[in-house]
Amino acid sequence: MTEPTTRYWDRAQRYLSSGQLTAARVALESLLRRDPAHVPALLTLSGIAFAEDRVRAAASDAVAAAAKLPTDENLIIDVAEALRRVGETRMACRCLEHPALTKTNDGQVLVRLANLHKFLGQHPEALAAYERAVASGANSTEFQIDRALALIFNGCVTEAAVALAACLRSAPFSGGAALALSRLRKQTQENNHLGDLQRRLEGVEQGSDDHAAVEFARYKELEDIGRYDEAWGALVQGNAILYGRQRHDPEYLEQLIEALMGCCTPQLLQPDDVVHEGPQPIFIVGMPRSGTTLLERVLGNHSQVVSAGELDDFGLQLRWMTNHRYTLDECALERLPGLDYAELGRRYLAQAQWRAQDARFFIDKLPTNWMVAGLIRRALPQARILNLVRDPMDVCFSNFRVSLGDKFPWSYDLRAIASYYLQYRRLLAHWHAAMPGQILDVAYADLVRDPEATARRVLTHCGLEWEHDCIEISRNKSVVATLSAAQVREGIHTRFFEEWRHYERQLQPLREALAL
Repeated sequence: MTEPTTRYWDRAQRYLSSGQLTAARVALESLLRRDPAHVPALLTLSGIAFAEDRVRAAASDAVAAAAKLPTDENLIIDVAEALRRVGETRMACRCLEHPALTKTNDGQVLVRLANLHKFLGQHPEALAAYERAVASGANSTEFQIDRALALIFNGCVTEAAVALAACLRSAPFSGGAALALSRLRKQTQENNHLGDLQRRLEGVEQGSDDHAAVEFARYKELEDIGRYDEAWGALVQGNAILYGRQRHDPEYLEQLIEALMGCCTPQLLQPDDVVHEGPQPIFIVGMPRSGTTLLERVLGNHSQVVSAGELDDFGLQLRWMTNHRYTLDECALERLPGLDYAELGRRYLAQAQWRAQDARFFIDKLPTNWMVAGLIRRALPQARILNLVRDPMDVCFSNFRVSLGDKFPWSYDLRAIASYYLQYRRLLAHWHAAMPGQILDVAYADLVRDPEATARRVLTHCGLEWEHDCIEISRNKSVVATLSAAQVREGIHTRFFEEWRHYERQLQPLREALAL
């Protein structure tokens, strides 16, 4: 850097450290007038714009950085991460193809590369990068768990078990590794990890994430062998630890759904006379743990359908259109009536359509898109939307029992789960009334008890011919990047009905909250 460039850069850093974003932005803009190819300055400007809720400016700066991509490996990944944050998915993927990354042997860079591939839904590429990182000496506990999960997602369950066992030998109080290992198979009275889990429980930091994960693992294994009272105690403890650190307000979601329904009238949801060319999305929505992954596997077996996984692209493009950091809140709702929805559809397809390869359709299976299903229909008139419906007690208990992560803060408290479910059901009723026939409800019970008839109905809704291989999901070898990764590699079965009955007395508050 030249002396003036260095001076402006140092000045910007001082402003940033004291929280003076506007002054930092001015200094960086002055720097770029002298050195337009200064990628760190462009990335910093993108971050400032994002923090100031100027998503379009953040995207513009990130794209400008990508146009001047350096050879520094970490800086390339910084650019790709900035692009992903603002919805420039395709450009982020292209950054990861840079020769500097394909040739690197830097273990830390390879871990970052693998994690970014994972977040972009490129799970085979993520696993390949994790394997390269192993060869380069990466061995942290977090890395070992992430690599094991990548193995699971890619169908390498035996290898994952070996990796998780090795991780626990080096990090015996890793709750994440213990939980992942417990989930790989059904435990038996003769073959389980309960003794190991008890020792880990005694040594783990109380109230920590690891503590919660060990409790969830104990719950899973105790339930597998029929010790239900003990299982319930572990489950309650694990959920209590995690819910205690969440910032969750069920009343806020209720108010938001009310405002969304008021905004999304039948008139607002009526699409423009626009035809989007090329492969079209099939959106699978619903409550988490409702069977969306199973339906994805069925549809993904069709010769004209490719599964793209759980994509953030529609929400990210909605944020670009509203020029706002959040997909749905009061600010976003105020801006919905003035959006160009045809442009929203075009922007979504520009970022997602490539995943279809040569197929007619690609599956976008992000369950939480139930909240924007009406906007999807307005923006993408040729898209199909499928809503997975599962028995309320089954689906609510299934969320309570699995530890879904911080993106689902409601899932750690029974009354919060019930409230979330009721808002989901309420909004779906609104979508059905406001745009009749545009969303097909698919009952999980029908899908597993009469898969052929249900698959035929789904395919008809999607405009596809019947293919018998659709219901042979054990033949589907594609990636599964959800908690159902091990389950859905089996054939379709009917085991997951009324599992909550083991805890009928303890779950009475949930039944009451659901008004069942």
